[in-house]
This record gives sequence, C-alpha cells and structure tokens, in this order.
Amino acid sequence: MPAPDELDIDGPVTAEVFVVTRTEQGLALTGPDGPQPWLLQTIDAGHPMALVESLVRRHLPEATLVHSTSWRYDQGRVVLSFLAVVPEHTVAGLPSVPIDRAVLARGSAHEAPADVAWPAVLEHGLRHLAWLAKDDEAVVAALDQGWHDVLHGYVPAPFQHLGGPT
Repeated sequence: MPAPDELDIDGPVTAEVFVVTRTEQGLALTGPDGPQPWLLQTIDAGHPMALVESLVRRHLPEATLVHSTSWRYDQGRVVLSFLAVVPEHTVAGLPSVPIDRAVLARGSAHEAPADVAWPAVLEHGLRHLAWLAKDDEAVVAALDQGWHDVLHGYVPAPFQHLGGPT
C-alpha cells in the first residue's frame, strides 16, 4: 500500500447533482436535466464545488442551498454527489417525480458496495441533509420549517458493520 504522500489520484471527476424541491405531496426530484441526477463533467473546470454552485446559480438562481453529500468511484471515475435544494416555484414547468424512499447501498467493513444505484445515493443525501438540518447552523437557517418537517423522517444510518440501524 502506498504511503499517504505517494497517493496520487488523477482522472475524471463527475459532479452528480440531485435537484430536490418540496411540494404539498412531499419531496420531488427535478432539474434542468429532468427528474434524474444532473451530471456535470469537471475536467479543467476548477474546484468541483465552485463549478456546481455556479451552474446551479445560473440555472436555478433561487436555490436555497447546495451541499456535497458523498463520493464514490464508479466506472473509472470519481463521482461527487450534491443536493441542490430549490423552492417549488423556481422549477415550475420542469418535469419532476416524487422521491420514494430507497434502501442504502451497503458494502463491507473494508470494501465499497459493488453497485450503487442513484436512488440509494439520493436517499443517503437526504439522510445527510436531515442530519445537517439538526447540526449545522447554516443549514438550519437556510431551510424553512416545511423542510425541517419533511426531513424529520430521514434518519442517518451509521455504519452497519458496527451494529447501527438500517
């Protein structure tokens, strides 16, 4: 195994943005690329967070928050996942689908899951946001009470191999 100072990661990085809004029926997935993850290539684009923030602000200027929630290695590239929380009126007219709960992808104590489908990534991201909505002052302030109410059902699940809940 290489020493930490020898580790060199070089290769494609993709930003995967889940544009999420709150409706009267619950949470919905939407966005400029339709109701699916919005994939952005970051080659020579600088810092991925700055790229995502810039593109979200350009296409969804009233976004409430943009937050990186996870990363994974998939098909020879690093995929950085982000949630973009937007008010419902800003995405009126864009296709959307209700967000259903999903089972989290699970690996082992030493290996990543063999396959990670995007509904599991979105579920993880929403659980992460629910945790931040209780723990991070900036997120607490950015989200209105309706968001806090809907996120109440999303509970972070600790690492399963240490005996945490599912």
